[in-house]
Amino acid sequence: MKLEPRKFINSKIKEIRKEAGNKGALVATSGGVDSMVCAVLAHKALGRKAVILFIDDGLMRISDEKRVRGELKPFGIKVNIVRVADDFFKALKGKVDPEEKRKAFRNLFYRTLGKAVRKSRVECLIQGTIAADIIETKGKIKTQHNILEQIGIDPKKHFGFTVVEPLREIFKYQVRKVAKELGFSPVVHQQMPFPGPGLATRVVGEVTPQKVKILRKAVEIVEEEMKRLKPFQAFAVLLNDKATGIRKGKRLFGNIIAIRSVESNDAMTASITKIPWPILEKIRERIIKEIPEVVKVVYDITPKPPSTIEYI
Repeated sequence: MKLEPRKFINSKIKEIRKEAGNKGALVATSGGVDSMVCAVLAHKALGRKAVILFIDDGLMRISDEKRVRGELKPFGIKVNIVRVADDFFKALKGKVDPEEKRKAFRNLFYRTLGKAVRKSRVECLIQGTIAADIIETKGKIKTQHNILEQIGIDPKKHFGFTVVEPLREIFKYQVRKVAKELGFSPVVHQQMPFPGPGLATRVVGEVTPQKVKILRKAVEIVEEEMKRLKPFQAFAVLLNDKATGIRKGKRLFGNIIAIRSVESNDAMTASITKIPWPILEKIRERIIKEIPEVVKVVYDITPKPPSTIEYI
């Protein structure tokens, strides 16, 4: 569809007012452009009746909470914080299958939102589902955490709220145009995609606090060093296997970090970023130096398809 950002914004404000009525709505934002756009649309439509929530699930990047607060402050939006990291690690404990992990995250995510909806005394959840999320889930490529009604789950029956998805018809590049029109800084409208389940999608195997701590630092390094290239998406993955390495002259059976960087328009297909060798070397050196548990760094050169962009 051809997108006219201003007309789209006006139509979605009306849609939200119609769907939420006078009872208000809750928006959970992780800091990604999709959910940030939904937060501002909801605020414009409902004012104080729009409750904006950041879920600290223990799976976000180091600076996400601070960034969400800072980027929404100019819009006059107060961000409420729910700290539930222990609950999410408990739900993910022992799970290694990618679909089991995604579904475990989804179920707890929406149970958490259900409690927040009841506490806020609203009946509607506004979320940043985009067209690619629906297409991939329906196509059984992978279960996106924010898909419910499209796969036969009644959110009202299971979690106690109705769902409004203002961005369901558009793709990421179109969401970016809407974000720019709304007045977001380039930090938001040009940022790389970050998955709803956070770093859980980048830990191959069981997700634990210790693994996430290692990965969080690696992701920070990759994002910092790749910033100048402006890829569609670049990140680190902690593999489940380990490899033999050497630290201080002694054998160490340590962790393996995979680096992934892709170029895409709509996330349905992706090519590999041709990273200059000096940048790859800098990423490798920083990871090895700053994360002692890691002994091997590899670069993933697989396009989509056959690979998906995220690892699980």
